[in-house]
Amino acid sequence: MIAAEKDLHVGSEPKVWDVERIRRDFPVLQQTINGKPLAYLDNAASSQVPQLVIERGTRYLREEHSNIHRGVHYLSQRATSAYEGAREKVRRFINAREARECIFVRGCTEGINLVMHGYGRKFVGPGDEVVVSEMEHHANIVPWQMLCEEKGARLRVIPMNDAGELLLDEYEALLNERTKIVAVTHVSNALGTINPVKEIIRIAHARGIPVLVDGAQAAPHLTIDVQDLDCDFYAISGHKMFGPTGSGVLYGRAELLERMNPFMGGGDMIRSVTFERTIYAGLPNKFEAGTPAIASQIGLGAAIDYLNSIDRAAAYAYEQELLRYATQRLSRIDGVRIIGTAREKASVVSFTVENVHPHDIGTILDQEGIAIRAGHHCAQPVMQHFKIPATARASFAFYNTKEEVDRLAAAIEKVIEVFN
Repeated sequence: MIAAEKDLHVGSEPKVWDVERIRRDFPVLQQTINGKPLAYLDNAASSQVPQLVIERGTRYLREEHSNIHRGVHYLSQRATSAYEGAREKVRRFINAREARECIFVRGCTEGINLVMHGYGRKFVGPGDEVVVSEMEHHANIVPWQMLCEEKGARLRVIPMNDAGELLLDEYEALLNERTKIVAVTHVSNALGTINPVKEIIRIAHARGIPVLVDGAQAAPHLTIDVQDLDCDFYAISGHKMFGPTGSGVLYGRAELLERMNPFMGGGDMIRSVTFERTIYAGLPNKFEAGTPAIASQIGLGAAIDYLNSIDRAAAYAYEQELLRYATQRLSRIDGVRIIGTAREKASVVSFTVENVHPHDIGTILDQEGIAIRAGHHCAQPVMQHFKIPATARASFAFYNTKEEVDRLAAAIEKVIEVFN
C-alpha cells in the first residue's frame, strides 16, 4: 500500500465479512434477470440502495414533505431539520471543519462545475494553466476545457504509465507560477487506480496552488478525511455510495468558498435583493439557489447512517479480496486483457476480450443475469492511452460474492466460445 494513502482506509482490524447478511439489506439483489439471479457488477456507475435509505426517503415523502428554510409551519421546520441534519452527517463523514463547508449538489459533476464557475472564472485568466490528469472522468476535463477556452488559459495533463499510475515527477514538473488549480481524481472510474492524492496535494500546496479532488469513486470504499488530505475542494456523489441519485456534496475550504462567486442565482442564496444590488447569503446557502433535492439529500444522510452502521474496515478488506480473486480468475482466460494494473486499486476490473467489442460482451453477460458496464466510461483519454475504443468493466461492492465472480468468468468464456 502506498504510504501516503494508508491513513485513508478505516484503521481498525477487520472482522470476517458476512456478505449474505449484508445482501439482505439490498432488496434489488433478490431479483432474477433473464431467469438468472442478478449479479450486479456495475457499482462504479451507480451502487444499489439499502432498505434503510429507501424507507427514509419514503418517510420524508409520506410524513415530512415541505419546502425547507424560512417556513414557520411544522412540516417546513421538520424537513429543514432533516435536511440540515444530513449536512452535519456529511461533515462528520468527511471530517470537514464546519457544516457550512459542505455544499449540497446533485453529484460530482455539479460540484466540479461549481468550482469551475465560482473559482475558475474569477481567478483564472489569459495565459494561466489548469492541471488535470490523463485518467480523469469527462466531468473533470470538460468544465476546465470550457474555462480555458473562455479565458485563453491552457489545460495541462499529468501523464500516466501503462499500469494506470500517475507519473508524479512529471506532475511536479508541470507546476509553475501560471498554475491556478489542480483537479484530479482520487480513484479512477475506468481503471480503479487509487491515486496518492495526499502527496499530489502536498506538491501543489508547496507552490500555493489549490487542489480539487473528484471523490466519486473513493467515497464508497475509502475513509475520507478532508482535513488530513488538506485538500481545498472534494466532491462526492450520493448515488455511488448507496444513496439516491440527485444527491452529493462539494466540500470547500470556507475561506475559498467565501471568495468565490455563486454558481447560480435565485432564491435562498441571497441576504437581500434590490434592483440596484444583491447581497449574497453566507455559506452554504450562497451556493444552493432554489429548492434543492430535499428528499435525495436526506437520503444521502441515511446512506451515511448505513455506512456508519457497518464495519467499513471489514468491507474494504472484503472488496480487496474480491478484486484479487476477480483479477486472478479473468487473467487465466485466454484472450482477456486487463486494463489498469496499478499497485493500488479499488474494486474495479476493466478488461477487453480479443476480437470482441465490449458492447457485445455486455449484451451476452446481461443474458446471463450479469450487469456490467461497457464503453469508454466517460474517460475517452484513458481509452486513447491504451489504444482501445472501449472496455468491459466489472466493479464490485461489499455485497458482491465470489460466486458472482465465478459466474462472470464463466460468462466471459461463453462470449469467447460464441465469437470463435
